[in-house]
Amino acid sequence: MSYVDAEIASQPDCWRKAAELVAGVAADLPAPGERVAVVGCGTSWFMAMAYAALRERAGQGETDAFQASEFLTGRRYDRLIAITRSGTTTEVVELLDALRGRLATTALVGDPGSPAVQLADAAVTMPFADERSVVQTRFATTALALLRAHLGENLDALAADAEVAVRAPLPIEPASIEQVTFLGRGWTVGLAHEAALKCREAATFWAEAYPAMDYRHGPISIAATGRLVWAFGALPEGLAEDVAATGAAFAHSRTHGCRTVLGSWAAGRTPVDPMADLILAQRFAVALATSRGLDPDAPRHLTRSVVLA
Repeated sequence: MSYVDAEIASQPDCWRKAAELVAGVAADLPAPGERVAVVGCGTSWFMAMAYAALRERAGQGETDAFQASEFLTGRRYDRLIAITRSGTTTEVVELLDALRGRLATTALVGDPGSPAVQLADAAVTMPFADERSVVQTRFATTALALLRAHLGENLDALAADAEVAVRAPLPIEPASIEQVTFLGRGWTVGLAHEAALKCREAATFWAEAYPAMDYRHGPISIAATGRLVWAFGALPEGLAEDVAATGAAFAHSRTHGCRTVLGSWAAGRTPVDPMADLILAQRFAVALATSRGLDPDAPRHLTRSVVLA
């Protein structure tokens, strides 16, 4: 078993640990009404996108997500949350350093001994979710799980969905397709981008991501037999039918293999939570890599942390 396989399978337990952690760190997380920026790079940026949409949906306050290098320093915020597994990513470290004494900052970090912990005003460390793999899976989702728990969401139900997702059959045989497009709505747009990134990183595979409502404004032109469209969260009316008309396969948690695992839907709900559905997409990316003769623990041109000279 690859490192990333084991890390993917551990996500239900990591999410439960995040739920246990949240009460003790709540003072360092955004308070209702605060204007918040959330930053990260790569996978962490996509988790920031998801959290920003969830926090606004919950009525907790204005929340913006930025790739760390693109943070708008001229805007006024009450707090900045930085998501960084290694705590060494150049853009994040430089931003935290630049904001010292100017803006309250909290870092969500996997490595307690990293520079980000020292530079942020507060740090939530999650070494139990840190990873050996280059390709990030459980740390990112655990950070998002922590933030969702702080918004008052039920992580017991979410972890139950995750238990199903680590066992469910994949919605399609990876070797049978040549391209995949992931779609999301609202907070799941970030998950769609993350799923596509996993396929590119682990398997050097042609994968794209879009807001679901924008898909028919151009991207549907590449849909065809032998290609897959995978949607997270709420489905726009008519989308599945429009995809079917192109000959492409369509996957959504209302239709794929989670239905058959353990004889019922996860925790008796339909469909599974989109973040649990992301676990299936992570597994799909690893299976793609294997089917293409690649090692998902050694992705091309990538290192575990991007530290720029």
